[in-house]
Amino acid sequence: MFVAVMCEIVSDDNRKDVENILKLYGLEMKVKNLYETTSMGEKTLSRLKRDIDRATDSYDSVFFYQFPVQETLVITSLEKKKWRRRLLQKES
Repeated sequence: MFVAVMCEIVSDDNRKDVENILKLYGLEMKVKNLYETTSMGEKTLSRLKRDIDRATDSYDSVFFYQFPVQETLVITSLEKKKWRRRLLQKES
């Protein structure tokens, strides 16, 4: 699946950790604070989210854009150390 990750990391140490994690998982920086990959499985994405959660604090924000997940765009965000998930389905 296609995955894009947008990061707003406050501390330099956390930013470096998150950048290294994203690169380790095969995501490439496209523009500042935006990383993409076209080939990531569900299990790998779950591990990536867990690792990102560990490397961030409550001041950081991270947004994951995943497509397709059952023909739906999924936006998952980590803000103030809380996860939220939104599904955007195509209107018929």
